[in-house]
Amino acid sequence: MNSNYGRYMMNDTVVHRMDPRFKIVFIIIYIVLTFVAKDFITLGIILVPLLVLFLIETKSPTAFLRLWIMPLLIGFFLFWVNIYTMKVDVYDSAGQWTEKYKALKQWYPLPIHLGKSFHISWEVIARTLGLVVRVYIMIMATSLMINTTKPMLLSKAIDDLLLPLKLLFIPTHVIVMIIYIALRFIPTLLEEAQRITKAQASRGVDFKNGKFKDKVKSFTTLIIPLFVTAFSKAEDLSNAMETRGYNPYAKRTKYRLIIPTWRDIFLVLIAAWAITYVVLVDKQIIPTKQVFWYANTFFAF
Repeated sequence: MNSNYGRYMMNDTVVHRMDPRFKIVFIIIYIVLTFVAKDFITLGIILVPLLVLFLIETKSPTAFLRLWIMPLLIGFFLFWVNIYTMKVDVYDSAGQWTEKYKALKQWYPLPIHLGKSFHISWEVIARTLGLVVRVYIMIMATSLMINTTKPMLLSKAIDDLLLPLKLLFIPTHVIVMIIYIALRFIPTLLEEAQRITKAQASRGVDFKNGKFKDKVKSFTTLIIPLFVTAFSKAEDLSNAMETRGYNPYAKRTKYRLIIPTWRDIFLVLIAAWAITYVVLVDKQIIPTKQVFWYANTFFAF
């Protein structure tokens, strides 16, 4: 519950001073590129600029290590799912090992058959690790954007990016207000969950020990009060907005001007470089197949 994910971290770094509109576009491009990239080397090269920006923002090498917890948990679950569901052809049409397995069997004799339907293969491991890295990049990218951008500026940036939809008479300001309120309540709900957890622990509820069934029952004592609190706060907020005469369809003026600087141009150059590199690798313009372990081994699917 002490995680800073979903919170704005007040600081004066280069990342904090970047244009929030460019940040949003940069993050969207990066998330798309993580699923376009087909191998771990490309994913690693995409990840390097993100790591640099994250280290500039947090100034702590251990901060990005803590973000591995959720991807590893997801990867552990999907690893066992892939063992059962993923069908792998390790032989070619002539009944011989494929080129990939000829290389991989020099390292370790996979696949390992655990039963009629269970087997561990390099494809299972690669697909699981590929998804773990992709989830990690997504979490780091969104965390970087939220931790370095004030909710008000973030909503302003989203409103500017949705400007073309106004030509279609879509009330984008209503969508932006919903997003702003959601972002505003993330840290509030985290603090409320921490308070409820401590209160239930003082009453003897054990969230860590016991069987899985007991842990599920224990978490119901956290989830139900949290939902009740969330709906209560939402009702209080709606009453307060209605009392103050808030009209979501009223015309509004803007007093915040966001002007791009050299930092934002640098961010655009990084995004352009990442797009160019991934496209060149995907079209096989860059001769990556000459690298043995790059082309035949760590294929991320």
